[in-house]
Amino acid sequence: MRLPFRRRRASPPTPVPSAVDPAAVVDDVGHALRAPSALHAFNRYEIKYLMPADAVPALRHELAARLDVDSHGVSGGYGVWSVYYDTTDLRFYWEKIEGLRFRRKLRIRHYGDRFTVDDDTTVFVEIKQRVNRVTQKRRIALPYRLARDLCDQRVMVEHDPAQRAFVEEVLELASGLDLRPVAVTGYQREAFLGRGAEVGLRVTMDHRVRGRDRDFRFDADAENRLIVPARLAVVEFKANERVPYWLTDLTGELNMSVVRMSKYCQGVEAFGRAPRSIFHIPTEVSYAV
Repeated sequence: MRLPFRRRRASPPTPVPSAVDPAAVVDDVGHALRAPSALHAFNRYEIKYLMPADAVPALRHELAARLDVDSHGVSGGYGVWSVYYDTTDLRFYWEKIEGLRFRRKLRIRHYGDRFTVDDDTTVFVEIKQRVNRVTQKRRIALPYRLARDLCDQRVMVEHDPAQRAFVEEVLELASGLDLRPVAVTGYQREAFLGRGAEVGLRVTMDHRVRGRDRDFRFDADAENRLIVPARLAVVEFKANERVPYWLTDLTGELNMSVVRMSKYCQGVEAFGRAPRSIFHIPTEVSYAV
């Protein structure tokens, strides 16, 4: 049954909660967008690679010589957890598999230990979309309880006035398409940031990519299954304009393979919600915390 798009009784808008500490927010765009704002939005190009986990130290060594280590990712990186929303017939999943030039998806994302999440923990409501070859992402920070109200209950929540158009877009998506949680993904991320002329460049290495298809609260005491073999890491190059030549040359030296994979789609297929596509990475029968 569809939940209607309901607006709460009007109340004075409130700023982004004080719980949002800009120094603690892990942003995805490097130094250029480190300054806090009500709504983060940016365009970029993204290229994904798969590489054996035992080859990651060589890549890490080369990156550390040219890029800055993300300050949030020292000592083994940080957790990234996402709840993805989709229709009952998996419209967003199929748009990705079919390679539509314009597609988008809705998710709630948390950075850090999922077991520390409570109603007041800051999370991000994000719309990530693809327009031809360019990835665009917009997001706002909200307490977890308000993020769930917005995406699950489909009600207008308190927000900064600058966020209103985005909040209404989320409501229209969730209500108009009858979206509901479909998959959870999580992984440990290392990140490197460009400096100087390469500000805006970001390289991430994601390890132990896992997920589940039920118990969609971040803090649920639920088991997560590996959806990418533990012996593989997912590496992404993210750039505002182009990836520098030294980095593309490095992929050749390390025999890195370009892949067209989506962690969300991988999770959907791993749990049997859709037939395995040609982009599916064969998984091993293994479980992770």
